[in-house]
Amino acid sequence: MTDAPRDLVHFRRNLHDRFSRIVDQVKCMTDYLHGRIFPVAAASLALAFLAGCSHRQQTAYTPPPPPIESTTPAPPAPATRPAYPEAPSISADDEYVETHSPIFTQTGIASWYGPPYNNHAGANGKIYNENDISAAHRTLPMGSLIRVTNVRTGQSAVMRITDRGPFVAGRILDLSVGAAKAVGLFRAGVGEVRIDVYSTPEPLDSGGRWCVQIGAFSHLGAARHLQEQLEREYRTANVIEFQGPTGYWVRIRPEDDNRTVAIAIADRLRPSEGEAWLVRLD
Repeated sequence: MTDAPRDLVHFRRNLHDRFSRIVDQVKCMTDYLHGRIFPVAAASLALAFLAGCSHRQQTAYTPPPPPIESTTPAPPAPATRPAYPEAPSISADDEYVETHSPIFTQTGIASWYGPPYNNHAGANGKIYNENDISAAHRTLPMGSLIRVTNVRTGQSAVMRITDRGPFVAGRILDLSVGAAKAVGLFRAGVGEVRIDVYSTPEPLDSGGRWCVQIGAFSHLGAARHLQEQLEREYRTANVIEFQGPTGYWVRIRPEDDNRTVAIAIADRLRPSEGEAWLVRLD
């Protein structure tokens, strides 16, 4: 009985020592953890936090993608007009006149004609436009190429014969309004010109179809009276009466439209009203 308490005391003493050692080991381990592991863990956590912040800062701004180049070609830039005026184009008629010499020249008084002839058929069968550059002549072949020069000013223009006239004593040429402006005769109305002929579709001094035109009569009765008189006198001729923009006319065409006969008729006629004019039909 005496040994049992002694053994119990010894057991308790051993148990206390072992527990104290365990407590010391646990304390040492705790100190180690606080002194070693925690700072490392804290540092790792700080680095991870900074890395996360840095990652968020980098993803907060994403630069836009570069523009996609279009495969469609850009439209060409509009052509720029030169600062200086362009030279006027030269027509074939102008070029012909500049490179050839005239075959016939005539000087005399010219006038111009517009209303009431404008927008009516001319002697060439086409509608007369007063703003075109053209001229009327009694005997030059239709379509003749001429240059008209204002004798006083030197202004000139190239044009074609497209009509018949003028039927006024003392004048040799009727200009369209456009032609009169081109040669400087529009304001004056009449003026001296030089006609240079460069080409004709038919010979000037032979052939052709000719007639004598008498008028203009202000009354139809007077025109018909002359028509009847000429029909009796020139039985082989074709005598017609027609109305023009300025009155009534009588035209006598000798047989075969002969020029020599037409000239003789024109020289003989002395109408009581108007004038007798030798006129070429072609």
